[in-house]
Amino acid sequence: MLDTLRGVLRPTLPGLVGALVFALLSLTPSLLPRPALFQGLVTGITAVIGYGLAVALAWVWRAFADREARRPSRRAWLWTVGVGVIALGVADIVSVRQQDRVRELMGMGDASAWRFVTVPLVAVVVFCLLLAAGRGLRRAARWLSDLLARRIGAQAARATGFVVVAALTFFTLSGVVYDNVIAAVDSSFALGDQQVSSRLDPPESPLRSGSPESELAWEDLGRQGRRFVARGPSGDEIAAFTGRPALDPIRAYAGTANAEDVEERARLAVDDLERAGGFERANLLVAGTTGSGFIEPSASNSFEYLTGGDSAIVSMQYSHLPSWVSFLVDQRAARNAGRALFDAVYERWSALPADSRPRLYLFGESLGSFALETAFSGEADLRNRTSGGLFVGPPGFNSLYTEFREQRDPGSREIEPIFRDGRTVRFTNDPWGPTIPLTRPWDGPHVLYLVHASDPITWWSPDLIWSKPDWLSEPRGSDVASAMRWYPIITFWQTSADMAVGMAVPSGHGHDFVGEHVAGWASVLQPEGWTSADLRRLQQQIVDADAENAGVPPSLRD
Repeated sequence: MLDTLRGVLRPTLPGLVGALVFALLSLTPSLLPRPALFQGLVTGITAVIGYGLAVALAWVWRAFADREARRPSRRAWLWTVGVGVIALGVADIVSVRQQDRVRELMGMGDASAWRFVTVPLVAVVVFCLLLAAGRGLRRAARWLSDLLARRIGAQAARATGFVVVAALTFFTLSGVVYDNVIAAVDSSFALGDQQVSSRLDPPESPLRSGSPESELAWEDLGRQGRRFVARGPSGDEIAAFTGRPALDPIRAYAGTANAEDVEERARLAVDDLERAGGFERANLLVAGTTGSGFIEPSASNSFEYLTGGDSAIVSMQYSHLPSWVSFLVDQRAARNAGRALFDAVYERWSALPADSRPRLYLFGESLGSFALETAFSGEADLRNRTSGGLFVGPPGFNSLYTEFREQRDPGSREIEPIFRDGRTVRFTNDPWGPTIPLTRPWDGPHVLYLVHASDPITWWSPDLIWSKPDWLSEPRGSDVASAMRWYPIITFWQTSADMAVGMAVPSGHGHDFVGEHVAGWASVLQPEGWTSADLRRLQQQIVDADAENAGVPPSLRD
C-alpha cells in the first residue's frame, strides 16, 4: 500500500521544476487580495498546471531528441528541492507584504499572520491530491493499454488506452457530470426560488406587481422578484428625504413561473407595467437582472430618489441560478431575456404619442448589462432609442462594451476609454469625479459605464493566456498594485480565480458598487436641485441599508 502511494505521489524532476516555478508566480499580486485558504487553493492548482506543462514539454523534447527519459541524480533532486523550498519560503514572506499593499489600496486591514503557514500547507495538500488524481488516470490508461495489447499492437494499444481514458474523463466532466450538476443546481435553486419568506409581505399598492390588482401572482415572482416589488422607497420616504413632493414609484416584475416562454414573460411584465400606469410616468427604466433575477437595490432606489418617485421600473427573471453560475453557463438565457424585455417595452413605448412618452432609460449590472446590451447594435442605436442608461461592472465579453473599449480614441486608457469624443457613451472608474472628456459637452442621451480598474469580472478574457492586456501596459488604476505583472497562462488563471472573491472587498473596488449608483445615476439623469451634499447623504443612507441587510443570515434573506 505504501509503495503504491509513493508511486502515485512521486513527482518527476521536470514536473517538480514546473510546479515550483508556477507556484512562485501564483504568489505574485493580482487584482484583488485573497484570503489565506483561497490563496493556498490557487497556489496548489497553479502548481499542478505547471507540473503538467513541464511534463508535457519534457516528453516533446525527448520525442524530438529520440531518447528515453533519464533518471536524475540524487544531487539534482537535492538542489531542486533545496532551492525550491528556499524560494517558496521567501516568496511566501514577500507575498504577505504584497497582499498587505493590495489590501491597503482597498482600505482593508493587514493579512493574518497565520498566512505564512496556511498558504503553503493548503497548497501542498491540494497539489498532492490533484497529482494523485492525475496519476490514477494515467494508471487506468496503462491498465487498459496492457489489456488491449493482447489483441492489437503495442503502439496502437497505448494510443487507444490514452484516448479512451482521456475521452471518458472529458465527457464525464463536461457531459454527464456537468449537465447533471447544472440541472441539479437549477432544480435546487428553483425550489428555493418558490419559497415565500415570512419576512416579506405582498405589496398592497396597485403600483406593484404581486399586489391584489396585479395579474402576476406574488408567489410566482420568484425570490428576487418578491424582494424587488416588496421593498424600495415610498413617495413619503422620498419626500421626507428631498423636502419636495414625490410620487410612489412603480415596480413591475415577471418571474419564470409566470410564463415559461421568455417573450410571453416579457409581455406579461409590460402588461403589468402598463396596468400600473408606468407609461404615464416621466421616467421609465428597463432593468436587466443578474443571475436568479436580482436587481441591485442601490441602483433601483437611487433612480427613484433622484426622479422624485416619478418613475417606473420593469424587469423580469430569466434563471434560477446564482449570478456566478449564470455568468458561466447561462449567458444565452440572459441574452434572450434582455432582448425580449426591451423589445416588448419599446414596442409599447413607441406606439405612444411622441410628446407623451416617458424618458426611456436602461440599467444593467454585471450579467444584467450583458443582457440589455444585446438589444442594441451600437452607439447610434443607444442614442436613437433611449434617453440614456447606466451599465455597471460589465463582463469582458459584453459585445458593445468590447467594441467601445477596443475602438477607443487614441491616447485614452483601456480602463477609462473615450469613445468618439464621448458624445453619447462615457466611462468612469469613479462616478463622483467628472466624466471625461472634459473638453466636450455631454449633450443628448447619457450612457455611462461604471467600471472598476480592479474588477476581475470586467478584465477576464481568454486573451490573457497569451497576450499582455493594455490595462497592465498603460497607467493603471489607483487600486491596482504596481507590483502586478503579466505572465503567460498565470495571469489568466489568477484573474479567473479573482472572480471568486470579486465581492469580498469594500465598495468601490472589485465587483462591489454599492452606493456608487447614486453618483452614476446623477451623471445620467442630471436631476435638478440636487447638491453634492444631497448625493452624499443619499449614498450614506443606501450604504447603511445595505450593511443592515448584510447582517441578516443568508438563510433568512429573501
